Parts: sequence; structure tokens; C-alpha cells
Amino acid sequence: MRIALLADVHANREALAACLDHARHHGVGHYVFLGDLVGYGADPEWVLDTAIDLAREGARVVLGNHDAAVLRGAERTMRDDAQAAVAWMRARIAPAHLEFLAGLPLSLASADSLYVHANAWKPGGWEYIATSVDARRSLDATDCRFTFCGHLHVPALYHQGTMGRVAHFAPVAGVEIPLGSHHRWLAVLGAVGQPRDGNPAASYAIHDLEQRHLTFHRVPYDVESAARKITEAGLPAWLAARLETGV
Repeated sequence: MRIALLADVHANREALAACLDHARHHGVGHYVFLGDLVGYGADPEWVLDTAIDLAREGARVVLGNHDAAVLRGAERTMRDDAQAAVAWMRARIAPAHLEFLAGLPLSLASADSLYVHANAWKPGGWEYIATSVDARRSLDATDCRFTFCGHLHVPALYHQGTMGRVAHFAPVAGVEIPLGSHHRWLAVLGAVGQPRDGNPAASYAIHDLEQRHLTFHRVPYDVESAARKITEAGLPAWLAARLETGV
């Protein structure tokens, strides 16, 4: 069984469509969305409709901080451009979309995997996992062997050995990573719709349960169209520019 793990779509239709096509080509039959379906991009309706359709077919979806902001109103700690995008989307999406977001959990556990947007120790606090110390704090908060999250927009992988030490390494796209049974694992998936690691290609990963490996992927997509639609929608121009640079 292969599971596509998709975080931080951020209303980017072109990026999500490219990742879904890529996943299907690689034999994926199951999907998990790790929060932030909306925010920043110009196609919240299409992204939400797609997630709703896949959820009806069995996909798992958790709530992200931008999803919560669109549902309940932007937090004052959000950047001005993020708040502007939230306000634009709140006025745009349908009641059915809000109902869907309102029903999403902060985290989901399935077998030996935990799916969460930000972290396991306080999913609704939206703190980042940016260091090995953060990763250990999250691993200590769950009994699951695998934790998958997003939020940071930069792909990363952490593993914890039997002595409790947590080590980090940056995954290489397209390279299968064996998930040894003597370790616990925490993967930060990067972002489908707004990468921030200097690579504008969409980021997601495939977890192969039978072969016991994880593969991060970078998928090129029509960045120019996604950026143009942001500008045409009247959203902050910087949101379009950062798609093209991946920062």
C-alpha cells in the first residue's frame, strides 16, 4: 500500500494537480492531507472540492493553521499578507467548504502513524518542528512509530534510535529511504503549494507500507499560471513572487 503525503497545498491548484498526477503514476491509492489546504493561493474552491472528493473515497485530512483561520478568522500573529489571503478566502468559499473544514481533526492516528499539521505535543499551538530538539519533543508526545507533518514548508526527516537520540538529515528527492524497524521516524513533508527551500517545485512524499520506505518527491508544475492568478485576484504580489523563487 502506497500513501501520498501532501502538506501545505495553500490553494495552489496547479501544484496539487501535478502532485496528484505524479502520485497516481507511481501507484498511489491512498492520500493524506497534512493541513493548510487554503491560504495564499488563488484556487481555494478547487482545492477544497478535490480534498472533499478524495475524503469521500477514504483520504485522511487534518486541520492546518490557515484552514483554522479561514474557518474562524485570522490570528493577530499572522503576517499581513497571510491575513489578507485569509480574508479574501473567507469571503469566497462556500458554506459546504466551511462545513468540511469545521469537521477536520487536529491530528489523526492510524496503525503506527500519526498525521498532524504542526507537531504532536500541541497540535493546535502551531509551533514548528525546525530542529532535532523540536523533533524529539514531538516524538516524545506520541507512541506512534511514524509521525508525518507539514507547516515548515521545508522537507526534513528525523530518526530516533533506541537510546533516544534524534538525528536529522535533508532528504534527496526521488531516493527511497528505508524506514528501519529499530528507529522511530518524523518526516516534515515540505509544501505542495508554497515551497520555501529555494526550489519552486512542489514537494510531497510517498510512504510505501509494504516495502517500508519513504520517498520525497519534487514535482515541477505551471508556476507562472499559479502566480498570475494570485496577482489577478488582487492578493499581495509577494505571494506570487515567492512561488517563482521557492523562498
